[in-house]
Amino acid sequence: MKNNRNLLAAFTMAAVMSAGTIPAVQAEDLAIPVGSQADRSQVSLPSNGMSQDSVRTRWGTPKDIRGPVGEPPISQWHYDNFVVYFEHDRVVHAVVKRAKN
Repeated sequence: MKNNRNLLAAFTMAAVMSAGTIPAVQAEDLAIPVGSQADRSQVSLPSNGMSQDSVRTRWGTPKDIRGPVGEPPISQWHYDNFVVYFEHDRVVHAVVKRAKN
């Protein structure tokens, strides 16, 4: 019984001492001024759920294709003004590229 108490005390002491060495976790807020955000209303974008064939038919061949990577497989199709993200062969998101100044 005494050995169990000593063992528990040793583990407790080790936990207390190691807790002091763990750095505090911090998060940073990222604020993007409205003027520098892309205007989605000015660009025609693919809708979620569209197939790759439908996107290629409507917007043509992308400038660059990246992926697929991961599981589920995610691919990126890069056009002049936007990027389309696919899971398997379906659109999951489309992002307008920021205008270069």
